[in-house]
Amino acid sequence: MADEKSPRPAVEEVMIIGSGPAGWTAGLYTARANLNPLLITGNDYGGQVSITYEVENYPGFPEALSGPELVEKMKEQAEKFGLTVEYDHVSEIVTNQHPFVVRTVNGKEYKAKSLILCTGARPRFLQVPGEKEMTGKGVSYCATCDGFFFRGKDLVVVGGGDSAVEEGLFLTKFATKVRIIHRRDELRASKILQDRAYANDKIEFVWNTVVSSINGNGSVQGISTKNVVTGEEQELKTDGVFVYVGHLPNNDLYHGKLHLDEDGHLITDKKLRTNVPGIFAAGEIQDKVFKQVATSVGQGCAAAMQTEKFLAELESEGYPGVDVDAREFPSYGAFVPQVTEKELVPA
Repeated sequence: MADEKSPRPAVEEVMIIGSGPAGWTAGLYTARANLNPLLITGNDYGGQVSITYEVENYPGFPEALSGPELVEKMKEQAEKFGLTVEYDHVSEIVTNQHPFVVRTVNGKEYKAKSLILCTGARPRFLQVPGEKEMTGKGVSYCATCDGFFFRGKDLVVVGGGDSAVEEGLFLTKFATKVRIIHRRDELRASKILQDRAYANDKIEFVWNTVVSSINGNGSVQGISTKNVVTGEEQELKTDGVFVYVGHLPNNDLYHGKLHLDEDGHLITDKKLRTNVPGIFAAGEIQDKVFKQVATSVGQGCAAAMQTEKFLAELESEGYPGVDVDAREFPSYGAFVPQVTEKELVPA
């Protein structure tokens, strides 16, 4: 928590929005660079890893640890080097002036020379009875994270796209049986994934069916389903439910301000730069391919390093102007300053 005895500067060097692995890593690296970073946690404290049973595939922790434990270790390490954390939620960012303006639901307003956006994504939920209660107790949204804990179990995967089929195939490494439940009578997944799934003896398909509830007492024991064509209802026993009906990037702050792709993810280049100079993004808000803790950490590191470089060149060359696309240049040193901070923001 921010120390009331140490007031923040009038203009922050760097602000980080989001408290998942990418955000904590960006905080660690910018703190070690003596940039006195400020991180705003957001409402989804810890990101998606915070709802993961155990994390066994993050390097350096062979004994494994829970998602919340990993988040706390990341936070503790970043704070050790000087990261300031505010438990608040950003309601607005202003990107067409520099320094940028960040406003929060608690009524605070900040100015910042640079931003690192780590707001992540959230799984699209089934929104059925029992789903929320059983999350972390048999309901999962990440087979790569949690599949290992279901060895010898009977599992259900909900969805029909690439992610559902790919993760269903992955789960066959551990489960005795995987049933893929899809609301239509054919998959939306790519042909090669479909062929692999149809050829796998452990995979069964339940067509034209939706899940109406997830049932259990302390852990998942079964699901209730309904056939959307016949209306027939069934009870299926299962030990786990993996939901893959899509992800939603947490992009409410960015519409009309930063470039988004057709799925709503921030568009960045290899240096994690958005189209606005001084604004970087890391983690699942811009990564719709890998979506792992380790890759988010790497992206947070890279974004922090590029932010440090931006701030150094900002001091020597000035801000390039809001109409310059940052991704078109090999480095910020290539910019020819058009306006100064003083001209953009009246004193």
